Amino acid sequence: MGVLEDFLKKHSIIEIESTLPDMTGNARGKFYPTRKFLAENGGRLPETVLVQSVTGDWAYNHYDIVDARDRDMILVPDTNTLRIVPWTDEPTAQLINDCYDTQGNLHPLASRTILRRVLALFEKEGLRPVVAPEVEFYLVQKNDDPDYELKAAKGRSGRRETARRSYSIDAVNEFNPVIDTLYAYCEAQDLDVDTLIHESGAAQMEINFLHGDALDLADQVFVFKRTLREAALKHDIYATFMAKPMQNEPGSAMHIHQSILDIKTGKNIFTENGEFSDAFYHYMGGLQKYTPSAISFFAPNVNSYRRFAPEIAAPVNMKWGIDNRTTGLRVPASSPEATRIENRFPGSDCNPYLAIAASLACGYLGLKEKLKPSAPITGAAALEHDNVELARTLEEALRLLEDCPEICEIMGQQFIDAYIGIKKTEFETFNKVISSWEREHLLLNV
Repeated sequence: MGVLEDFLKKHSIIEIESTLPDMTGNARGKFYPTRKFLAENGGRLPETVLVQSVTGDWAYNHYDIVDARDRDMILVPDTNTLRIVPWTDEPTAQLINDCYDTQGNLHPLASRTILRRVLALFEKEGLRPVVAPEVEFYLVQKNDDPDYELKAAKGRSGRRETARRSYSIDAVNEFNPVIDTLYAYCEAQDLDVDTLIHESGAAQMEINFLHGDALDLADQVFVFKRTLREAALKHDIYATFMAKPMQNEPGSAMHIHQSILDIKTGKNIFTENGEFSDAFYHYMGGLQKYTPSAISFFAPNVNSYRRFAPEIAAPVNMKWGIDNRTTGLRVPASSPEATRIENRFPGSDCNPYLAIAASLACGYLGLKEKLKPSAPITGAAALEHDNVELARTLEEALRLLEDCPEICEIMGQQFIDAYIGIKKTEFETFNKVISSWEREHLLLNV
């Protein structure tokens, strides 16, 4: 605990947020006075917090997954995640825990465990994934009544955006106070954020992270989401990571750039003699074959599937291309050593640990099975509804996951059962809601 104690002393920390990501990717945990935290060396939490839905309900099958006694799991702090909390009034630190069962094993339902499982498969092959997430989000007007549609936040001019303003400097400057606060918070937490741009939606932005270790980047996205929400609240607006928050605006994605390094040589296995290697094509083939079965990790909520529609800048099929943003699997133009695949399927509402794990798992299966992809396309990937190949509802996506033993084995059957149980519960809860569209078009017309 030397590193931890030195950090707490250096920053005069009086309180600690001991956290873990739940199935939705949101923070659960406890607040501790510093002395109490050091005495407990991590602490415990009920394992049932890992099988709650986004609505707070239990998975319908949760007693088939976890012990009916509601046992504790043991939290082990990862000191690599130790950061200050810049938005609190008192000196506060935060860290992320790994979850263990009482037998000393990594808990099979914890998000960090799942990513560690996948990374261990690569390590066994002498390989190390490198990832770089890009996270899109909207700044919206405060909305305390869910019956009202969301509206884009007003900028410094006092006006809302009405036109598409991709990459506009002036559009970003409208929100300079929020962005300045965000960057100050990120710097205080050593988050490796790179560039920020304005996306095509009204008050929609994208922040890019520098490439690096997959677990570290998942942790950073986890922390960033909390950070952005706090920065927005400081300026009396909301930040949202909903995949499709507004009917007439584009959805928000979390694109995942990924490459694979040979641990011994440090070389990118996706390139050989300046050309795409066999490993590149196998990995791409794995993403093409298994992404449809893993799509519920990239689109984990009922709202996520509103993003997948033709002609709205979101992928709807398994085509890939070189420097082609209309495809779900894009290979950016780059030098050979920087060759990478950008997975454009995940929405910004995904759990970053599970989305990164699922993307790497699909590629891993392609490497092991030596799969071959289709030929890259040079035109638009989807212009008509006939081009849609993905699941269009969460229920359909879960059926595809259930029927994929390869993904189930990699991520662990107990975890898959829990995940499907949680998401089926969410779908059935949503399915009870009668929408305004149904009342408008069906009430007197059917």
